[in-house]
Amino acid sequence: MKEVNFHKPRAMNSLSIKFALLVFMLTVVASAAIAYAVLMLQQDVLFEQEKQELKRQSEKYARELDAGFLAREKKAISANSIVARYLANSVTSSSPLPATQPDGSVRMQDDLSAAFIPVSKLDPQQTAWFAESQELWQQLAPLMLEEFFNFYFISKQGLIRIAPADWALEVPVTHDFTKDVFFDIATPQQNPGRLPRWTPIYYDAIWQKWMTSLVIPLYVADEFIGVTGSDYILDELFLDLTSIEESSAGLRSLLFDVQGNLLLDGKKTMSLQKSGQQNFDARYSFAEPRRPELAAYIQQVTQKSADDQLLQADLANYLLSTAKIKRLDWYLTLYQDKQVVVGGLQDFRDKVMLIFLAVAVVVALSLQFFIYQFILKRLTRLSSAVQRISKGDVQQITLDQNDDEIGMLNRAFNGMAGEIHQLISGLNARIGEKEEAERATRKLTKAVAFSSSGILLTDKELKIEYLNPFMLELMGCTSDQMMQKPLSSLFAAEMFFVGEEICQTLQERHHWRGDMLLQHALRKLWVSLAIAPIRDEKGDISNYVCAMQDISFIKESQRKMEQLAYYDMLTGLANRSYFRDQLRKAIAMSSRGYYHFALLYFDLDEFKRINDTLGHDAGDELLKEVARRLISRLREEDTIARLGGDEFAVILSGIKDRTQAALIAENLQQSFAAPVKLTGQEVAISASIGITIAPEDAADEELLLKHADLAMYEAKARGRNTYHFFSQDLNDAAKEKLQIENHLREAIREHQFVLYYQPKIDIRTNVVIGYEALLRWIRPDGSMIPPLRFIPVAESTGLIVEIGEWIIWEACRFISRQQSRGHDVTISINLSARQFTDQNLAEVVERVLQRTGAKPDKLIFEITESMLMGDTDAAIAQLNELKRLGVTLSIDDFGTGYSSLSYLKRFPVDELKIDRSFVKDIPADTNDMDIVAAIIAMAQKMNLRVVAEGVETIEQIEFLKNNACYLVQGYYFSMPRAEQDLYNLSYQPLLIGAASL
Repeated sequence: MKEVNFHKPRAMNSLSIKFALLVFMLTVVASAAIAYAVLMLQQDVLFEQEKQELKRQSEKYARELDAGFLAREKKAISANSIVARYLANSVTSSSPLPATQPDGSVRMQDDLSAAFIPVSKLDPQQTAWFAESQELWQQLAPLMLEEFFNFYFISKQGLIRIAPADWALEVPVTHDFTKDVFFDIATPQQNPGRLPRWTPIYYDAIWQKWMTSLVIPLYVADEFIGVTGSDYILDELFLDLTSIEESSAGLRSLLFDVQGNLLLDGKKTMSLQKSGQQNFDARYSFAEPRRPELAAYIQQVTQKSADDQLLQADLANYLLSTAKIKRLDWYLTLYQDKQVVVGGLQDFRDKVMLIFLAVAVVVALSLQFFIYQFILKRLTRLSSAVQRISKGDVQQITLDQNDDEIGMLNRAFNGMAGEIHQLISGLNARIGEKEEAERATRKLTKAVAFSSSGILLTDKELKIEYLNPFMLELMGCTSDQMMQKPLSSLFAAEMFFVGEEICQTLQERHHWRGDMLLQHALRKLWVSLAIAPIRDEKGDISNYVCAMQDISFIKESQRKMEQLAYYDMLTGLANRSYFRDQLRKAIAMSSRGYYHFALLYFDLDEFKRINDTLGHDAGDELLKEVARRLISRLREEDTIARLGGDEFAVILSGIKDRTQAALIAENLQQSFAAPVKLTGQEVAISASIGITIAPEDAADEELLLKHADLAMYEAKARGRNTYHFFSQDLNDAAKEKLQIENHLREAIREHQFVLYYQPKIDIRTNVVIGYEALLRWIRPDGSMIPPLRFIPVAESTGLIVEIGEWIIWEACRFISRQQSRGHDVTISINLSARQFTDQNLAEVVERVLQRTGAKPDKLIFEITESMLMGDTDAAIAQLNELKRLGVTLSIDDFGTGYSSLSYLKRFPVDELKIDRSFVKDIPADTNDMDIVAAIIAMAQKMNLRVVAEGVETIEQIEFLKNNACYLVQGYYFSMPRAEQDLYNLSYQPLLIGAASL
């Protein structure tokens, strides 16, 4: 008798483990039910707390929005009062009106605003308002545009003055303002109380924006003469509201009006449908929220607005709280997903489940141990004995002979084992004979079966009959899946034409060799395929044998080489070389009349600042994010390339017209609107896009790139974050700029610059106390180039630094000559922004002073406010360097820039120079008089000298003298003159009104 070596069943094959697992599952189910009850009680408490927090936040944000609209109303009311007072005091203007436009209107535009009126509605009063309102808008518009999108006045006769200018330039002459929503609600019939009113939301077809307007009726001498209005575009409001969702994780917001029209859903505004109505009152009607459950809630709130309980709702999936924005009759809803609220219970639930799981595991392991020891161990011995018999071991096996059920089973097994021994003896003889026959066959098939090449046999019709194991592994399929299928079923779809070539070649030559792309299911691979015939005893083809070698690695290497040659390693976009190839192909296709295409050329605004501030790694991440957004917004057939640095280019194929290209450009700018998170900081990005259309603009590669580049720089010049199409004007301007730059370099070499000097007078004694040096460029032909034409070019090219150094030399020599003649006068020099930021400026000034012998305190440097408002710390350091030399510092054009007192007290300046725009209308403009008086008083309090420029009348002299401003310059005394023409300027008291000087 032989002892049995049994094998214990493993894993789920063991009955003890199965029984223990059943007990474990029942324990887990019971514990889950208990945990569920506990969690539901805790969840109710959390929901009630969250509803109270939502109510507090919604009411807080609604109050803040109400306060913001109230502040804007107060500012608009003040502006309305100023306009009413100004128009009431206006007199008939002697200034000629602009020429009548072909459409029968009169239009005019300045750098800030524009005016419009049909000729048929002109009268003396409208004519005076048309001309005189320009000056008022120069002062009011900058203040109003801080809070509103625009500021306008519309008279009931049809006159409009508006800033910005676009609207007045584009409105048709036949348009009737009195029918527009932003005029009608302010008329005496609609608004007898003369109150400011907010319009319903409407679409402005000229601005192409959805907005609401604050309209205030305008009365003069108790007569309704028109309205003043300011537009508040919805985009600005939505930008303010997105901060609500950022204040709390999972918090979401809705904004809708009293009619139930949805205005904002989450961080994105809903799509607002435009109307084709003629007047500017295309009302916004309705948009569905992205969550239908919330649409029903919106309708309930608007229908039962007086129900306070409805404002705090508990829906199936959300907790909501609504507060009313009273000034605009809107509702602000904050809501939380219930799944987010109960997320905090996760840890508690996990701990409870872990405890119950531990109990279940202990119980299950105990049951498994006892069941195995008393039952399963004996069954395992019997199972092992059965396995030994199945392997041919028929020796007597010792099993226990107990009287229980398992003992009876063991005795029955011993009887069966004897019978099996007799059967096995006869079978062994037959098996030996078959093995010898099969051994020869295996030798022949092993060569094929274990080959490192894929071997495939087909019949003469190229239907598969055999695949060796390597081939099956290569394709990832089974033999049954491929039997009797045509050989071409292994080919990828794109290789269909090659399959036809194989069939034709085998018919002609019976052999074929080449590269083939195979595909089975989702697996693709390249192989080197060779097909050869197998012939029978008669020489006829009975089969084909196909040998395949995997060359996917070689193909992948080729692909990577192409990737390195034609694609940018950082972003994965096409590189400059590949982009040029695609551009040449697009030009060739368009020249043959197949289609037009657009070339977009752009770079990122302020990328250098981001790169320098956050580091090059952050800059690389930003470029990758930009590439991802471009790919997501553009079509597969469009070519997207990174040309280098932060420069990108896009070839848009099949563009019909400029409108389509503009829509795509706007789409790209929207993709950049969302901030990018870099090194833990959210960074706002934007792009300036230049667009050119081929072959309309050009059919040459270099010209197209040049045109797109010009259009991009024009977009940057227009404030960045916009797009601009190429036009011939841009080309002409670029040529003119290049021509001026070349002439400037010639002028520097040939000394074509001269300085003119405008006297500065002390009006207490009428004595010339100094001069302002003004640059003049006189060409060899005697013509004089205006400074406004060449100074911007000199600034952009950096030539202004060299020119500015020459001015300092000439001015200091002038001081020395005047000192030698006994004239103790000062000289003022205007510093450019480029020159002011030059680190060598103080060193240059010191060297010039030493070599010319000029007194430092007689040299005055005039600096504009805008030059000081960038890097204020660097500006203060530069000013201190100049003050160390003993020179005088003056702020030029004071009042037209930032005029920040907090900065002014930090700057070591000695003088303020009042801009001529405030002086020229004294005494006609009382507002300008008040501003000038305020500047003088402020300067005196700060112990600063005050100079007024642009003085031209005796009335201005008297006003300035009465307000203690004694230093002036202007045409009243003298225009700028060359040095040789200053001999007749007296350094003794001048005669009042000596304009001939």
